Amino acid sequence: MPGKVAAARAKSGDFAVAAEGMAATSDPLLYLLPANWILIVICMGSILMTMGLLSHSFPSPLSAGLLTISFAICLAGTRLFRLEQNIGRTGWKRYLLLIFAIGVPMALFGHVGARWTERVPELGWETTASCFVILILMANVLLEGRLTSIIVATVALWGGAWTISGSVPSFMLLLGGTAIGLYLAVKRSEHVRAEIEARSEREREQRRAEELLNEYEETGQGWFWETDRRGQLTYVSAHICALLKTTPEDLVGRPLSALFLLRGHENENERTLVFHLSTRSSFKDLSVRAATTGAPGDERWWSISGRPVLDQFDNFMGFRGSGTDLTETRRSQQHVTQLARFDSLTELANRFQMSEWLEKILAAPRLDSRACTVFLLDLDRFKQVNDTMGHPAGDALLRQVADRLRATVGKHGRVGRLGGDEFEVILPGHHVTEGLANLARRIIENLSQPYSIEGARVVIGASVGIASCPQNGTSSEEIIRNADLALYAAKGGGRGRHHFYDDDLHSDAKERQQMEEDLRDAITHGALELHYQPQVRTTTETITGFEALLRWKHPVHGYISPAKFVPIAEDTGLVAPIGEWALRTACRDLARWPESVRVAVNVSPLQFANPALPAIVTSAIAEAGIAPGRLELEITESVFLGDDKSTETMFSALKGVGVRLALDDFGTGYSSLGYLKKAPFDKIKIDQSFVRGATIKGSRNGAIISSIVSLAEALGMETTAEGVETLDELDLVRMLGCSHVQGYIYEKPLTVANANARLARGLEAVAQGPRSSRAPRQTMLRKVVLEHGDHAYNGTIRNISQTGAMIEGLWNVPVGTKFTVHLARDYLLGAMRAGAARTAWAWNSWFRSRLMPTARCCLRPRRADRMKILHARCARQADSASNRC
Repeated sequence: MPGKVAAARAKSGDFAVAAEGMAATSDPLLYLLPANWILIVICMGSILMTMGLLSHSFPSPLSAGLLTISFAICLAGTRLFRLEQNIGRTGWKRYLLLIFAIGVPMALFGHVGARWTERVPELGWETTASCFVILILMANVLLEGRLTSIIVATVALWGGAWTISGSVPSFMLLLGGTAIGLYLAVKRSEHVRAEIEARSEREREQRRAEELLNEYEETGQGWFWETDRRGQLTYVSAHICALLKTTPEDLVGRPLSALFLLRGHENENERTLVFHLSTRSSFKDLSVRAATTGAPGDERWWSISGRPVLDQFDNFMGFRGSGTDLTETRRSQQHVTQLARFDSLTELANRFQMSEWLEKILAAPRLDSRACTVFLLDLDRFKQVNDTMGHPAGDALLRQVADRLRATVGKHGRVGRLGGDEFEVILPGHHVTEGLANLARRIIENLSQPYSIEGARVVIGASVGIASCPQNGTSSEEIIRNADLALYAAKGGGRGRHHFYDDDLHSDAKERQQMEEDLRDAITHGALELHYQPQVRTTTETITGFEALLRWKHPVHGYISPAKFVPIAEDTGLVAPIGEWALRTACRDLARWPESVRVAVNVSPLQFANPALPAIVTSAIAEAGIAPGRLELEITESVFLGDDKSTETMFSALKGVGVRLALDDFGTGYSSLGYLKKAPFDKIKIDQSFVRGATIKGSRNGAIISSIVSLAEALGMETTAEGVETLDELDLVRMLGCSHVQGYIYEKPLTVANANARLARGLEAVAQGPRSSRAPRQTMLRKVVLEHGDHAYNGTIRNISQTGAMIEGLWNVPVGTKFTVHLARDYLLGAMRAGAARTAWAWNSWFRSRLMPTARCCLRPRRADRMKILHARCARQADSASNRC
C-alpha cells in the first residue's frame, strides 16, 4: 500500500537512504568481489581435512606454504571488497583485483590439490576432482551469482591443477571452456545489466511515487484509505484520524461509513456510495460530509474515489481509494451561488432568482396555480441621499429598506432587489384588488418612515407599480413590463403612491416610444424650430430681447407642446444635442438683430451638469460673432440639487465666458434664498403661476411678486414677469416694479422670419389684449347627459361663464370633439372640447394620474367611477338657432 510505505518513509528518512545504499551494494553485478568471500577459507579448510582423512597424509611443506598464501589472500577479502568499492564499478583495475582476490587463491588451491594427489596415490584423482567440484559449488554460493567471478574461480582452480598434469588436451579443454564461459559471462552481464537498469528505474519511480504520496498526505491535499472484504477499514491516513479527533487504532476495524455523516442517505451521492460499496464497483469523486464535530459552519466535505481490489483468482479482497478536501471548493461554490442568486448588499434575492421564481409560478401544471401579482418598487429621493451623504450612506439605507420591506411582506410573498433603488415583490396566488392596495399602502407607509443613517435623520418615499397574472399578462415579460408601466405612472402622478396596471398605460407607452422615434428623426432631418417671444422693458415699452422657445411641428400631429416632448428628450439623452442646436441657432439669429437686443436660451439641468457646456457656449458665440453679453442663459432651480462644488465651478466658468444668467421659474421649484447669495444671476424670472390670478380680489400673488422684486433689486438683479396676458396684469406687475414683461399682452412667440419683420418695424412694443383674464364664473353642480354619435355619457357641470363651462365626466377627449348636452328635457346645447391653457393642461394631467387607479373612462365606461375634468364651450341650441351662453 503506498500510504503505508509513505508513512514508514516519513518516520525515518535516514533509514530509507541507508537501505537504498545497502541495496545498491549487494547487487551481484555491481561489484566483482563478494563481501563474505572470507568464508571460502572455511570451505577450503574443510576440503583439505577431508582429503587428509581419506589419504591419511598431509600436504608437503611447499604445499602448506602455498595454502597459507591462499588463505591469507582470502582472509583479506573484506579489505579487498572495500578496495573495489573505492575503485568503482568500472575500469580495468577491478579485474586485476578479481584475479588476485579470487583467481590466485583458487589456482593455488588447485595446484596444491593436484600436487598432493600425485604425491599420494591413495588419494586418487577421482577424490580430488570431487573435492574440486564441491569447492566450486561452495564458491558459487559465496559469489552470489557473479558469473564473471564464478568463471575466474573455476578456471583458476582447474588451471592450478593442470600445472601439475601438463596435459595438452586438458589445457585445450580448459581454454575452450574458459572462452565459452567468458562469452556467456559477457552476454549474461549485458542481460543482467539491462535488468538492473530497468529495476533501478522502477525503484527510482517507486521512490519518487512514495515521496510524492508522502508529501501529498502531509500537506493535507489528499488522503488514502483501504478496507477488507467485509468493508472494514484496514488503513487510513494519519491526518484524517487527527481531523476526526481519533487514532488509527480506533478507526481500523470500523466500517468505511464511520468516516462520513450519511444522514440516512438523503443525498444522491450518499445513495451512490452505499450502492457502490454493496455492489463492489468502482466510484469516483463522490462528495460526502466528514464525520467531524463542531459548529454548523465548520463542517468539512470530502470527495472520495475507490475501486475494488482483486487477487490473482479475481476474488474480492476489499476496497482501496483516496479522498480530497472539498471544503474550500464547496464554500467557494456556495459563495458564487450566493453572488449569482442573491444581492450581496441586502441579501435579498437578485433579479435572476426573482425571474426564476416568477417563471416557476407561471409554468405550473395547473392554471389556478399560475396566478400571481408582481409589485415593482422604486425609492423616491434616494439619489439625493447618495449625492449628499455618499454611497456608503446609500448602501446603509438600502439595507434598512430591505429589512423593512421583508418584514412588511412577510410570508405573503418573496422580496428581491433588482438593482440600484429598485425592488420587486412576487405574491403567488389570487388576491383581491383591495388587499393588494392595502399591502401597497403599508409598504409605502413603512418605507416612508424616517431612517437613522450615520446619526442623521433621512426621509425617503416609495412608488409601487402593480400587475397581476393572468389579468395583465401570462408571461414574465408581459407582467414585468406592465408592472413597470404602472410604476412609471405612479411616479408620474406625484410619487409616494401605488398604481395598478391599465391597458391605457400600454398605449401611452407605445405613444411615448413612437414619439421618441419621431423626435430622433426630427433631430436628424432638422424638423425642430425656434420661436422667439419678445421681452419688453416696462418703463420704456421697448423690446430688449427675446426668449428662444423650442417648437416641434410633427408631420402628422402638427405642433407638439414642449411639455410633452422635452421630458422624453431628457429621459432618452436627446436633450444634449437639442440644447446645443438651440444654442447655436439662437446665436446665429441674434447676429442679424440690433446690438441692443439680447436672446435668452433655456439650459436644462442635464446640460448644466455637462462640464463641456462653457466650451459649447464659447464656440457658439465665436461662430456667430456676437458679444457674449447679448446671450442670456435661463437656468432653473433644480441645478442646485447636485454637487455644490461642481455647480459653483460651472457658474464661475459661464460668467468667465461673459454671458448673462437668469433664474427661470423662480419660486416654483426647490426655492432657497441661500443660493442667490452665491449664484451670479443677472435676472430673476417670476413664474406665470404668480401672475395668473394676481389681480383677483383676495389673491396673495401680488404680495409674492412684490417681495421677489424687492429681493432682486436688493441683489442688483432684473426681474421679468412671465405669462402676462391682460392689461390688468400688466398694470399690476408694472406697479409692483418688475423691470421686464413677457407674455401674450405684447406678442405671442414668433418665427424667426416674423421676429426679423417685427424688429424691422422698430423696438417699440404696444400692449394689446383684454382688460381682465376671464369673465366671472358661477359655481354650480348640475347633472347632465352628453351625446356623441350613438353614445351617451353622464356628466356634471361644475361652473359656467359667458365664454364656456367646466363639465366633469369625460376622459381622454380630443380637442375639437363635439357633443350635444342635455340640460333638461327638450333643452339641448351644442358643446365642443376646447383647447386648455398650459397651466390647466398640466393640472389636468396631474389630476388624471391621481385618479387613474379608480377612474372610469367616459369612452370606456367599464373602468372605474371617477371622471376627468373637461373644459367645454357650450352653445345653446333651440329652434335651430345657436346662441353663446
